[in-house]
Amino acid sequence: MKNETWTHHVILVDADYVDKVAFNLIVNFERMLGRRIPQADMARWLECVALDGGMRASQDSTQVILLHKKEQMDNFMPGAFADLDGKAFTGRLGEFLISCVQVEDMVTMDDLFIDSLQVVSNAAEVKRLVVVPDAEHIYNKVREGLRHCDPDKHVTVLAMQPMEGGSFQQDILGYSLMAALGISSDELTGLS
Repeated sequence: MKNETWTHHVILVDADYVDKVAFNLIVNFERMLGRRIPQADMARWLECVALDGGMRASQDSTQVILLHKKEQMDNFMPGAFADLDGKAFTGRLGEFLISCVQVEDMVTMDDLFIDSLQVVSNAAEVKRLVVVPDAEHIYNKVREGLRHCDPDKHVTVLAMQPMEGGSFQQDILGYSLMAALGISSDELTGLS
């Protein structure tokens, strides 16, 4: 992955993994809440991810890189990578520029994700990076890949549970997905 110019804010996502997590949340919360859960709102999810990464409203654009093997995210709207690639939207936090990068047969998702992580994290222009890997599978590689990252760069890794170690912030991926799926904290009160 080569980019001549990066924005100050970048979100790097294993989109296939996030789609799988969204599916699991939909199935479980439909059962628990006794109602249909709609597909996740892509724009709302990206804004929640940006907030989890410490981004606030600004004039800066945020680059979103969705790495994928599948043709679409079945549990997001919009979810077709062909429809998302090269598109942008403006929300409360500014403009989000979306790039979709398909994993070709010559490389694995893990390798492309780590290579992309190193390129973006080493880019001088990038000041804030949010990373959404398949943490259960490649977390150690992510942690190692960020070991030599500039300490002034603000990096947040989102995973479904707190992960051990790392010189970066962490947050729980499920919170942003629940918001994008329209699941409110009020609905969860009294479920235990």
